[in-house]
Amino acid sequence: MTTAARTPSPADIKRWRRYLADERAEAAVYRDLASRRRGEEREILLALAEAEGRHEQHWVGLLGERAGRPLRGDVRTRMLGWLARRFGSVFVLALAQRAEARSPYAADSDATPQMAADEQVHEEVVRALAARGRQRLSGTFRAAVFGANDGLVSNLALVLGVSASGVASHVVLLTGISGLLAGALSMGAGEYVSVRSQRELLEASSPNPATGSALPHLDVDANELTLVYRARGMSAEEAAEHAREVLSGLQAVTSPIPIATVTSDAPEDEHEAIGTGWNAAISSFCFFASGALIPILPFLFGLTGTAAIIVSALLVGIVLLGTGAVVGLLSGGSPLKRAIRQLLIGYGAAAATYLLGLLFGATIG
Repeated sequence: MTTAARTPSPADIKRWRRYLADERAEAAVYRDLASRRRGEEREILLALAEAEGRHEQHWVGLLGERAGRPLRGDVRTRMLGWLARRFGSVFVLALAQRAEARSPYAADSDATPQMAADEQVHEEVVRALAARGRQRLSGTFRAAVFGANDGLVSNLALVLGVSASGVASHVVLLTGISGLLAGALSMGAGEYVSVRSQRELLEASSPNPATGSALPHLDVDANELTLVYRARGMSAEEAAEHAREVLSGLQAVTSPIPIATVTSDAPEDEHEAIGTGWNAAISSFCFFASGALIPILPFLFGLTGTAAIIVSALLVGIVLLGTGAVVGLLSGGSPLKRAIRQLLIGYGAAAATYLLGLLFGATIG
């Protein structure tokens, strides 16, 4: 390698030592995550740790005796390690995905092309692992973010709009409490109806179990089972061939066969399962109420007028930034950008309502 032939500068040595520390820290993160996994995911994470170990040896070879005492990894990587040891969750994988995407090896001539390629592939591996966790979280997380954010923004807008009209502070507080209860009950009822309707639609689309008893008696020549497969999207030739295979396999079976086992081409994805209507309703009620409580906290603690409005807006802004950052982490995007976007949308809605409150207050007055 050309880097080994030349005499490294102090800047080179400093950079290589930083790379070495980061590789060691990243390998430790993957090992910590693997300790909380089983089966295939554990093997994948250990393989990633092994790859980081190969990169570590590259920098050790370049540094030689100049490696010195081991440095600590950068703040992001150390934070990843701390989270991995304590939680091992999808949040850590999402952060690791972003860390792999920031690899500087592609622009550094001292790193081999293989190392740069490894880091690019690692990003996709971690993205795929994180996607599993995102899929598991998708329903609950969507309900949590949507419910809490809706409660934050709608009740802040309600409180600001009523305050701008010039009414007394106790009226604002009562309005905020009414908004919390009305919104939370509405969200809960809406989620209950939504989940119940979804379950009923799924049940209507599921195969009738009683149909399985008719399969052994089908006319092999007419083979009505082909129509089932054609209705599910197969071509006529594929449906006929698949039906022949199914019926030939039933000849040695005497007991009725569940229709789902012969008309379903893929196993049910556990991540697509839906919860009960009551669970969804209670969760949505609590998420909305927790968000809607924030804007009225200053009024509950006795603040009035402009001071209460400012504190309410600040509290909501902090929570909006937090929920936006969490969405950014889980989506693999920039937490800062998502946080600012969430803040601007929430404040935009509240500001519009506040201006309308000023307008109506001036008109009525």
